[in-house]
Amino acid sequence: MKIVCIGRNYAQHAAELGNAVPAEPMFFFKPESAILHKDHPFAIPEWTQDCQFEVELLVRMNRAAKWIGEEHAGRCYTTVGLGIDFTARDVQTELKAAGKPWEKAKAFDGSAVISKDFLPLADLGGDIQNLAFQLLKNGEVVQSGHTSDMLFPVDALIAHVSQFSTWKTGDVLFTGTPPGVSAVKSGDFLEGRLEGQTLFQVDVI
Repeated sequence: MKIVCIGRNYAQHAAELGNAVPAEPMFFFKPESAILHKDHPFAIPEWTQDCQFEVELLVRMNRAAKWIGEEHAGRCYTTVGLGIDFTARDVQTELKAAGKPWEKAKAFDGSAVISKDFLPLADLGGDIQNLAFQLLKNGEVVQSGHTSDMLFPVDALIAHVSQFSTWKTGDVLFTGTPPGVSAVKSGDFLEGRLEGQTLFQVDVI
């Protein structure tokens, strides 16, 4: 199983970090060891002073695909979930400034929250580009996104990635985060909602 994450797929998020909007989808990987185990709290790594949350719609692949066209990509999934891409922003900023890869800031243990449940897309109206999701921190909405705001729609993401890396059954796609990212601190409680349904809850320690 691999985790493919899309960066800068919401214009307002790119703007809040001072990043340019990409001309094509940009992606990176998280290892399977990055998955936060079910019901475990998220422990802020001791080597970062600015660990930020990024809530994202998730897609789980139900078939293998290589060089698939965008018009056929919808055949590769039937369910969607919700997750968090935790990012050590200070470490990422330093690495980017030095022209170095920034996996250390993205791929560390526990940095990928994946909801236990994935919901049938058909039960949510059938249109993956018409879904609303939110992240609440300590009961307050801090991120609110809608898939219609994606720069690159889900099917385009799947098609693009398939040119370079074969999708396997069970792979998970993180589709990008809307604006509102900020740091977590010990004692925070995070809750992710997709179309009003709570899909994950995470304690931060």
